[in-house]
Amino acid sequence: MKFTDSPVIELPVGTSVLSLQQDNGSMHVGTSVWPCSLVLVKFADRWSPLTNTDPNPYSPLLDFRSKRAVELGTGCGVAGMGFYLLGLTDIVLTDISPVMPALKRNLKVNKPVLRKNLKHSVLYWNNKDQIQALNPPFDVVLATDVVYIEESVQHLISAMEALVSEDGVVLLGYQVRSPEAHKKFWEMCDEVFDIEKVPRDHLHPEYAYEETDVFLLRKKKKKQ
Repeated sequence: MKFTDSPVIELPVGTSVLSLQQDNGSMHVGTSVWPCSLVLVKFADRWSPLTNTDPNPYSPLLDFRSKRAVELGTGCGVAGMGFYLLGLTDIVLTDISPVMPALKRNLKVNKPVLRKNLKHSVLYWNNKDQIQALNPPFDVVLATDVVYIEESVQHLISAMEALVSEDGVVLLGYQVRSPEAHKKFWEMCDEVFDIEKVPRDHLHPEYAYEETDVFLLRKKKKKQ
């Protein structure tokens, strides 16, 4: 898989195809479709019980029926829409205000595939009122390519911790964007979450971008 600046990217998910519009000329990074989102969706698509009937190590994790989810830094909505097609009961797509027009455009374009209007909400990770308004906790928190500003790392991890349930999971599509943010993120993550890296040969073979990884983050169990 190669990153493309094509204005429209088609992504097959299950039996459907998402049409993803992007604007790489925008001043906001959230209006581009980044490889992390494609890699994460296709990892889930490969192992989902909806698309893979054979028993596999990810069957329980990726069985989204009756589960609620939220996506942080949703951008063009790739991961949120993709995971909804893989069986989520409910999902809220969140990002900052300037990105909302691009998100709404993609939701409108893909409504015939999604068959409903997905919820979306403005969320700044340091705004506790906005976090509580989402009605946490969630079974699943999605995030792709969200670690690139060192100053935002603490707010991001705090938001993840507040949003995910005690037995839930954060599904993270990750690529190193800033050495400083990278170091700080994983140091702080290790204080809050148990971290599991998905083996590269478990990613979708056609969507295994060489610089991108998938991680599963689960809250550390509190000591009695």
